[in-house]
Amino acid sequence: MILISTVFHSITHLLFPRLCPGCGSDLIYRHHPVCVYCHQQLAETDFASIHENPLERTFWGRLDCRYATSLYYFTKDSVLQRLIHLFKYKHHGELAHYFGMLMGESIKDSGRFPVPDVLVPLPLFPDREYKRGYNQAALLCKGMAEVLQIPVIKDAVIRIRYTDSQTLKTRMERWENVEGVFQGLAHTELSGKNILLVDDVITTGATLEACGNAILEDIPSARLSIATLAFAIH
Repeated sequence: MILISTVFHSITHLLFPRLCPGCGSDLIYRHHPVCVYCHQQLAETDFASIHENPLERTFWGRLDCRYATSLYYFTKDSVLQRLIHLFKYKHHGELAHYFGMLMGESIKDSGRFPVPDVLVPLPLFPDREYKRGYNQAALLCKGMAEVLQIPVIKDAVIRIRYTDSQTLKTRMERWENVEGVFQGLAHTELSGKNILLVDDVITTGATLEACGNAILEDIPSARLSIATLAFAIH
């Protein structure tokens, strides 16, 4: 049976080759959407196992964040930027799910970062999510949930007004752009829980700070941690 399965997989790959979205190579393992070469280009941070890592220090004096981690460093024109662009804007949900699983494994294996009670994706404004068709942070959460075996609560916090993209804004403009944007919802089941807020990339942290503070202000006795796929190097 193993031989038959191997032959079938080889023939299928020959007729319908799976190409790495990072570089176009067809040298991809059966259950991995990204090839080994592209994986080698991803710079891991090991933040999950480092006390007072650079991401945790980002929120000092700004947000009562117990733990924070990012799986990879983010740089412009990198393989990681291309892959994030694909799952964020081009409907490559399998990439977000895969990276979410890697994020979950990093937390689970860290020996420091506690497994949270619930995952909360950073929300998009409803019109933007409708036009895009999905929330990339929720797709990451789905992969994380498989590994950590904890629920995802998508409506723990909402965006109450539309904001422009943060991409081209200065640090101060980013904070002003997200001021008063989020509102936590008083879910009874979230009171007193360890909540892990999830997003794809963190730059200045302004958006996550605004969202995290809304959660802490509006959900009684909540405890907050943060996880992102990538940490932008300034």
